[in-house]
Amino acid sequence: MAKKTKSAKKAPWKRPNPRKRAGKASKHLTPAKKAAAKASAKRAGRPYPNLVDNMRMAKSAKKKPAKKAVKKTVKKVAKKTTKKTAKKTAKKSGKKAAKKSSGRAAEKDPKGGLTAAGRKAFAKKQGSHLKPGVMKKASDMTPTEMRRKGSWAVRFYGRAKLPPLVDTRGQPTRLALSAHAWGEPVPKTVAAARKIAAKGEKLLARYHRAKEKA
Repeated sequence: MAKKTKSAKKAPWKRPNPRKRAGKASKHLTPAKKAAAKASAKRAGRPYPNLVDNMRMAKSAKKKPAKKAVKKTVKKVAKKTTKKTAKKTAKKSGKKAAKKSSGRAAEKDPKGGLTAAGRKAFAKKQGSHLKPGVMKKASDMTPTEMRRKGSWAVRFYGRAKLPPLVDTRGQPTRLALSAHAWGEPVPKTVAAARKIAAKGEKLLARYHRAKEKA
């Protein structure tokens, strides 16, 4: 008697039900899978589905949803990670921008001129040694203070063509606000700015006279 081939031994109809052998209840195909098995048998020219048709449908029933679920999970995780990364980057950029903006704002006195932090930052960048504006009365100033305030007044408001002193909303520009840091009223007109420049020229003249006497 001829020996059975290896393929014959492995034929599904020759093997015991693995679920029954493991003590588990058999699973039945869903109505949709039964219909698919019938259609598969019909295409093969069989009047009804055999074990192979049913096994194929049972196998596809397990694999397809699993593959779809994995794909869906991967997509969901990728989307969540991208969203989280984007949110983190935006938050970090926002903090950095806010910190930078806050730093710049802290260097400028909203009323005019630079703050102590602003003068320090300016010195670090350009190596200059800026000092606060002179706010004393002319009679109380030293010659050096007269020279400093007079020089500032002429440089800022004595130039041939003055930049705008007010913006489009009618608010004073940084040029105009500089007067506040030197104890002068903030000019909104060219005439007011020229008045400060004239005061600066007088201070410089007094400084030169004091220097000549010394």
